Amino acid sequence: MQFQTIPHPAPLPSDTRAEALKNPGFGTLFTDHMVVIDYDEAKGGWHSATLGPRQPIALDPAASVLHYAQEIFEGMKAYKQPDGGIALFRPEANAQRFNKSADRLAMPNLPEELFLESIRQLLSVDGDWFPTVEGGSLYLRPFMFASEAFLGVRPAKQYKFLVIASPAGNYFKSGAPAVSIWVSDYTRAAPGGTGAAKCGGNYAASLVPTGQAFAKGHDQVLFLDAVEKKWIEELGGMNLFFVFDDGRVVTPPLTGTILPGITRDSLLQLLREEGLDVREEMYSIDQWRADAESGKLLETMACGTAAVVTPVGKVANDDFEFTIGSGGPGQITSKLREKLVGIQNGTVADTHGWMMKV
Repeated sequence: MQFQTIPHPAPLPSDTRAEALKNPGFGTLFTDHMVVIDYDEAKGGWHSATLGPRQPIALDPAASVLHYAQEIFEGMKAYKQPDGGIALFRPEANAQRFNKSADRLAMPNLPEELFLESIRQLLSVDGDWFPTVEGGSLYLRPFMFASEAFLGVRPAKQYKFLVIASPAGNYFKSGAPAVSIWVSDYTRAAPGGTGAAKCGGNYAASLVPTGQAFAKGHDQVLFLDAVEKKWIEELGGMNLFFVFDDGRVVTPPLTGTILPGITRDSLLQLLREEGLDVREEMYSIDQWRADAESGKLLETMACGTAAVVTPVGKVANDDFEFTIGSGGPGQITSKLREKLVGIQNGTVADTHGWMMKV
């Protein structure tokens, strides 16, 4: 598909941009351009790919996404390499997960190569937006929503796919060496629901419990299973791993209620290469507390695109509070983070072929 390029009439001045890139935070600063590709069932599918100025989107008040929530997205990063180039971390996995989310929400698949090319197009004009802060990257947000104007419960026949980019610094505002977690009474996803899809509705449902966690001084919220309210599932935006003193590492299995994280999948491979006994099995909140208090549990780490690999130091709810290890980063967590970040930044050999240069 050919991309039409629309010149930007007023890009952000270079001196203003340079100042903003010194401390971009996360998710509040955006680059000048965006990609837009339209889908229309009556026109045979995807068409009219454009690379143009980032600007507001005109929507009919009856646009399906506003009423029936057909919307999915991905989160990924571009990394500056030692040779000055740019590389993406496992972008084909994002393209595949995007289409699995589309399947669950009755939306059209986007060809994987078109997904990747849209990102290349955006980076070709906004690739110099990397923040100067240590550990900075360029966060990419591909997303799709139903744009057809109608009122009625059925899959839409028209959609828009877009890609925007945001210079990113540190994900967590607290800056603490390990994050603190609040165990919520709310449920994120139920069996048969949309828990394995990366759709906005899942995150909307997490806002109240996440707000409660923040109000109580914690960095993240933990969700338990919807049936028994005892099995650990995931955080508001990250998967979890548990490291034991006997060489075991446990992570909750993908049962359809947990998002299949790409960082999670990468850590499964890296942990096994370390010779650890890695298991995908159910793990209860009561057992987590008991293992932490007995010392059997050495570390807990959270992982995701935004925060990469982050140690969990404290867990609490209204009935209990416990600390994991020393309350700071553990040996395995630190080693895995260093290795994964090194692969992404091009300072550690990529033996898996995970990085794609653009």
